[in-house]
Amino acid sequence: MSRRRNGKKEASRRYAQDIKTADVWSVFKIIADFVQGFDELGELGPSVTIFGSARVDENHPYYLQAMQLSGMLGSRGYNVITGGGPGVMEAANRGAYDYEDVESIGLNIELPEEQQPNPYITKGRQFDYFFSRKVMLVKYSMAYVIFPGGFGTLDEMFEALTLIQTRKVSGVKLFVIGTEFYAPLMDFIRNKILAEGMIDESDLDFFTLTDDLHYVVTEIEKSLITQIISLEEQGLSNTKYYESLSSYMTDKHMSEGSGIG
Repeated sequence: MSRRRNGKKEASRRYAQDIKTADVWSVFKIIADFVQGFDELGELGPSVTIFGSARVDENHPYYLQAMQLSGMLGSRGYNVITGGGPGVMEAANRGAYDYEDVESIGLNIELPEEQQPNPYITKGRQFDYFFSRKVMLVKYSMAYVIFPGGFGTLDEMFEALTLIQTRKVSGVKLFVIGTEFYAPLMDFIRNKILAEGMIDESDLDFFTLTDDLHYVVTEIEKSLITQIISLEEQGLSNTKYYESLSSYMTDKHMSEGSGIG
C-alpha cells in the first residue's frame, strides 16, 4: 500500500473516530476550530467569500474570472476569503494577494485527498471539520460569490442561501457567477422547487445570477451601509466586526473627500 493511500486512510479513520465515537476529547478539537477561527478573523474589515471548483487550472476561464474579481475587490480594500485550496480558490487568493492593505485569507480543510493550501494566502487557518470551516467562511463576510464547482461548492451555495432565507444572516448579498453553467440549476429551482411550493417567489431575490463582475463589485459596495445598519438594528454596534466596517467606511469617505485613490 502506498504512502499516499495510507495517508488517505488515516485521515478518514481519524475523522470517523472523532465524529462517530463518544470521545469527549473530540469536543475540545471542535471547540479549538471555532475559537481559533473567531480569534484570527474577528477583527477583519469588509470581506467577501469566494467559492468555486478546486479542479480548474490557471488557464481556465473560471480561474481568470475569479482572479479578476478578487483583484477588483482587493483594489477597493476588501479582504477576500476562500477555502484555501487550488482552482477557483487559488485564483481568488491570487487576485487579492498583491494588495498590501487587504488580507488574502485561506481556510483550508484537512482531507483524505490531502488538499494543500495555495501559495497566495496572507492569513491562513487549517480546519479539521467541514462544519466549523463553513461557519468561518460565511460568518465574517458581507457577500458570497459562487463560481462554478462541484458538490462542495453547491453545498456552500445552498448553505448560504439557507442562512439568508432563515435570516440567520442579514444584509448579505449572494452572487452566482456562470450563467451558462448554472442555467439548468436555476431552471430546476424555478420550475420544480418554486412550482411545487417548496420555496416562495421572494426567495429567488436572495441571489443574483450574472457574469458581470463590475455589477457584482458595485452591488457589494452598496451593501456596506446595509450591513452597518443591520448590525445597529440587531444591537451589535459594540462588536469588533461593526467597528471594522465603520472604520472602513470612515476611511473610505475621508479618502474620497481628499481626492486620494
